Amino acid sequence: MAKPSDIVMMDAVALSRAIHAKKISCAEVMGAYLDQIDALNPKINAIVSLQDRSDLMQQAKARDEQLARGEDCGVMHGFPQAVKDLTATKGIRTTQGSRIFKDFVPTADAIIVERAKRAGAIIIGKTNTPEFGLGSNTYNDVFGRTLNAHDQTRTAGGSSGGGAVAVALHMLPVADGTDHGGSLRNPAAYNNIFGFRPSFGRVPAQQLDGFYAVMGTPGPMARNVPDLAMLLSVQAGYDARAPLSNEQDPAQFAGSLERNFKGARIAWAGDFGGHIPFDPGLLELCKSALKTLEALGCTVEEAIPDYPIAKVWENWKVLRAWQSGSALKAHYADPARRALLKPEAQFEVESGEKLKAYDIYDANAVRTAWYQAVRAFFERYDYWLMPSAQVFPFDATTDWPKTVGGRTMDTYHRWMEVMIPVTMSSCPSLSVPVGFNAAGLPMGMQIVAANHGELACLQLAHAYDQATRWVEKRKPRLLGL
Repeated sequence: MAKPSDIVMMDAVALSRAIHAKKISCAEVMGAYLDQIDALNPKINAIVSLQDRSDLMQQAKARDEQLARGEDCGVMHGFPQAVKDLTATKGIRTTQGSRIFKDFVPTADAIIVERAKRAGAIIIGKTNTPEFGLGSNTYNDVFGRTLNAHDQTRTAGGSSGGGAVAVALHMLPVADGTDHGGSLRNPAAYNNIFGFRPSFGRVPAQQLDGFYAVMGTPGPMARNVPDLAMLLSVQAGYDARAPLSNEQDPAQFAGSLERNFKGARIAWAGDFGGHIPFDPGLLELCKSALKTLEALGCTVEEAIPDYPIAKVWENWKVLRAWQSGSALKAHYADPARRALLKPEAQFEVESGEKLKAYDIYDANAVRTAWYQAVRAFFERYDYWLMPSAQVFPFDATTDWPKTVGGRTMDTYHRWMEVMIPVTMSSCPSLSVPVGFNAAGLPMGMQIVAANHGELACLQLAHAYDQATRWVEKRKPRLLGL
């Protein structure tokens, strides 16, 4: 197996600097990444709808000509970027993993795609996702199944599984994704990289209902924290088309991430008082990472907010069915299109149909009460840590785990319940690698900060990464290094 080029092995921040210093050309970068995709993508199926090579090379040469004229688009100048297949890309097929949209080509870009292009990125294709992003296992009837970067018999996670695998295998410098129930955090953990779910409104997205704080959000994935922060600085910032989006300056993420953590107060969630089950050894692997934080000067103790955690899950299910079901109800109403929906999509619509307006109001009241409990919790602690999944990467041909820790899972997403306390709080959560189990399967841990505390998450994750270097220590065997 040929070793990857030095170009694709560069960190994204270093790659940006090298391009701007004209040490390497955008054409060389594009060629190197397309070669890497040609070599590895057939083995793991992470990138889909890949665009014509000659056209991409022409776009890269145009970026070089811009630099020669002194025109600098931004930090992603000349970066090959593939966009999650849930996210609209002008002129490039966007299927959402659904046979209903297998030939759909948008006429406009999503906001984060506009911003990546404005920063100089070249859109080379899409990254694979489960149908309509439902479930944390990346497979669909349009493109098939994406396999784990470290073990091709295992799931890549999801729903941003294609992006996570592409980053882990150096087929992309960085990747975008979206996260409702763990879709940035879970695949990051399953592929030994970093995934960041921002707080609501930090990264704007256009919604059919622009005046509701939806639970899904776009965000970045990367192999290290400065690269993650760089992409977040591109994605974040107010947009008038998203009226509730955050107005804080995203330039805060482009600065230094260094910070002294002596005396920082960390709460460890554990198994949420026995409420959430885990695979054997998973909690222990995460707890071993806490020693690194203690060595940085942090104090760690086990604690959770003072609120019934079961109530959080039950009311999240109501809001999930309302939001996801509403988006799919038109397809469900048409018998021909309903036949093309996977069972999980039909489940969301059918669950949503049973709801009354008062049910949604009551669930939102619980969401708000939970937020207030978490807000008070962050008056006592600087960070809240918990695992990034309840199970290690499982057999790729299994749709979803039916039991965890000896307990039966009553819905297709119950095995990801550990993600929901964060989703319902709207706090930022950054998944960092914590190592591998005896079977060589990776896992991650969420670093959660108070609402709008993205910079704090990045700072602690950076210090932790400098002390552990899991991405550098355990590279996927497919890289041939």
